Amino acid sequence: MGDKVAVIGTGLIGRAWSISYARAGYDVALHDAKPEAAEAALAYIDTVLADLERNGLLGGQPPAQLRSRITPARDLASALEGAVHVQENAPERLDTKIALFRELDALAAPETVVASSTSALLPSAFTETLAGRHRCLVIHPINPPYLVPAVEVVPAPWTTPDIVERAARLMRELGQAPIVMKRELDGFVMNRLQGALLQEAFRLVADGFAGVEDVDIGIRDGLGLRWAFMGPFETIDLNAPGGVADYIARYDGLYQNLWESQQRVVSWSEASSPIETERRAALPAERLGERTAWRDRRLMALLAHKRAAAKEID
Repeated sequence: MGDKVAVIGTGLIGRAWSISYARAGYDVALHDAKPEAAEAALAYIDTVLADLERNGLLGGQPPAQLRSRITPARDLASALEGAVHVQENAPERLDTKIALFRELDALAAPETVVASSTSALLPSAFTETLAGRHRCLVIHPINPPYLVPAVEVVPAPWTTPDIVERAARLMRELGQAPIVMKRELDGFVMNRLQGALLQEAFRLVADGFAGVEDVDIGIRDGLGLRWAFMGPFETIDLNAPGGVADYIARYDGLYQNLWESQQRVVSWSEASSPIETERRAALPAERLGERTAWRDRRLMALLAHKRAAAKEID
């Protein structure tokens, strides 16, 4: 059997992490404050593994082998016993995180890394008073991590460099692509980038310049095609004959002129009505689950293609 990882909280994020860790050969102990939640997570995992196998995303191992590594734990202490890493996935409530991390710090072995999947709370907000705060940090995925490699590694001011390196190394071992932040910041990296793009998308629709589907086309059939295999800095490096410096010389003025009109912040709730109307016309609410499953199948196919292409081209 491999090293043990404790996954605490077995909702959408926890169950997804369980697949990632088990796929890399770790024994996964699942624990949730609600006794029935871990069993529900296992039932969900059973529905996903066959699709992952069909797309070659289980590393050549049969689903039953991966599934055998994931087991529910009756209590927090048994989940943490012998764990080399803890991945916490409790609700995004500061009081909940503070109380839970107090327990995790008391029960986990001194050398165990204790990570939170939070997308909204800074690690300093719920680890400051802990005796073992040096081994605590955030490891925030884009859900589901078994399909989307990028993951943010965010240290608190007191997280030691060796813990950050251990966390990043573990993520690479899992097949993730860690974004190792130098220090914590509201929104981390991914939500700040996504938020900036979404704000402009809402502004274009709210001000009557484009419809919802037109904006989606711009990303889906435009920018997103390149962004599926390169980031914004590499994109601009290749979009001018002389690279980044040439791109900046050519287009800095254009974007500086746009910047002034992008300063007005649009309230998403106030602008939501036409967006909701257009989206529900394109996709009725009762089909959201069906479309989500379609999205995940497309992500599987895209990830399989990217891995195959990397072997052939790179």
